[in-house]
Amino acid sequence: MPIVNSDLGESLGLHSFGNDLALLDSVDAVNVACGFHAGDPDTMADTVAAAHAKGIMIGSHPGLPDLVGFGRREMKLTPAEVEHIILYQVGALSAFLKREGAPLSHIKPHGSLYGMLARDSELMRSAARVARLFEVPIYGLAGTAHQSVCAELDVPFVAELYVDLNYGPGGELLIQRRPEPTDPSRAAERVTRALRDGHVEAADGSLLTIDFDSVCVHSDAPNSPDVAAAVRHALNTL
Repeated sequence: MPIVNSDLGESLGLHSFGNDLALLDSVDAVNVACGFHAGDPDTMADTVAAAHAKGIMIGSHPGLPDLVGFGRREMKLTPAEVEHIILYQVGALSAFLKREGAPLSHIKPHGSLYGMLARDSELMRSAARVARLFEVPIYGLAGTAHQSVCAELDVPFVAELYVDLNYGPGGELLIQRRPEPTDPSRAAERVTRALRDGHVEAADGSLLTIDFDSVCVHSDAPNSPDVAAAVRHALNTL
């Protein structure tokens, strides 16, 4: 049965962001921001401690170095730069994990970095090398360079389904700059349909076949705890 994951730890300084604590009751794994697109040392420490106390798997959520754009604006980076920014961020989170006695569960790239790696095998190899170094899987999109490069470099791969973002007709994610509420019943219906008949409806009405091992619910939409709870209920009743 697929697990539920969520991106947490995206507050910054005095600015609180997301529904982190409420989501911990519905998810199996969290992806913690590491300071480049969002997050800071205090937020990382608090998020790791809260998730570990609940027995939840904790992964790194490295993003592009763009706090103003929340990591949702693409950048021109060399493969070496991609490898180093991911290595830097995973290393930072690993220090907080070590203090709590918690293992690093996985790496899930954030935002535009996620999309860049899905399309560019050379950049994705940089990310996969970091995952191989830490001996953890990468979360990503099936049928993209995320999956093919992980297979090439013998890195474990966890495919995701998104319930609060739309898909384009080619299976690409349609990333929003600002979060919008998602109807919890529609999120649950997407998961149920994907598991029962293998189909996910794209934004243009076409039907996609998406393989997945995990369902992602973003933390930043106002009603994300309700969405996660609906997804959890749908998985528990199948």
